[in-house]
Amino acid sequence: MTAAQPGTHASRPTPGGTIPCPRPRPTKESHLKIHTYADMFPLLAEDEMHDLAEAIKTHGLLEPIVLSPDGVLLDGRNRLAACERAGVTPTFTTYTGTDQVAYILSANVHRRHISAGQRAMVQAIYLSLSGHSLRTHAKLHAISRTRLSLANTVLKTAPDLADRVRDGKLPLDTAADIARERKAKADAEQAAYDSLRRYAPDLAVRVTEGDLALDAATHELGRRQDAVHRDQERLAAIAEHWDTLQTLANKPDSLHTHQVVDGLTTDHRALITRLTICEARCGEVVQAA
Repeated sequence: MTAAQPGTHASRPTPGGTIPCPRPRPTKESHLKIHTYADMFPLLAEDEMHDLAEAIKTHGLLEPIVLSPDGVLLDGRNRLAACERAGVTPTFTTYTGTDQVAYILSANVHRRHISAGQRAMVQAIYLSLSGHSLRTHAKLHAISRTRLSLANTVLKTAPDLADRVRDGKLPLDTAADIARERKAKADAEQAAYDSLRRYAPDLAVRVTEGDLALDAATHELGRRQDAVHRDQERLAAIAEHWDTLQTLANKPDSLHTHQVVDGLTTDHRALITRLTICEARCGEVVQAA
């Protein structure tokens, strides 16, 4: 455990030194108000809590629980819980410094039972509440900016995982991978919806109203776009060979024209006949103008 900062808290004095605060039973200490930032740090795992309770039962509470001048617990939640398990009345000391939050962080963040990922997540939660700069905070507290950034990503993108990381139930790296996957999926869904709004607003409305799943709408948009692309290619081919149609239209009674048209299917022959007639008429209109 991190030693208390010199001059920042003082034990309640008695002739025999620090003694338990006069409270009826240890179980009543559970009603102490916990400082918001102290509450961010996870409690010990069950086996570790058991070991701490046994140690306190055997040797007593070696480090008193720290309260603010108005009785709010700043440090010692694990020690308090272990005292209750051990049936040992806890001792208390009062913090007399001016920055309770800084004290809480310095007293807790480097304790051995908290992993680097847990520490980073606690710091990220603190920054989200305080609004302080991530870069400045990392520099002041000698914390890895990389891990702090990972924790911040999880907190913003997958907040449901933040508590699991803080409590040591999920590694930070694993949570960050999940958060990135979720963000990539969310970005892809947003891009798909934006495409619907641009190219198929009718489908976008149905998705918004819940009448059509996004995947189904995206599939339908793809089908429509394939049809458009296919027709564009066909029209491009016609445009590319339009001079052939003009030649046939200019010589509708030539042997060449008859041979070309006769070699087509019935449907194609009818279409070419209509097109050549239209082209010939257009040419006449242009000449007349």
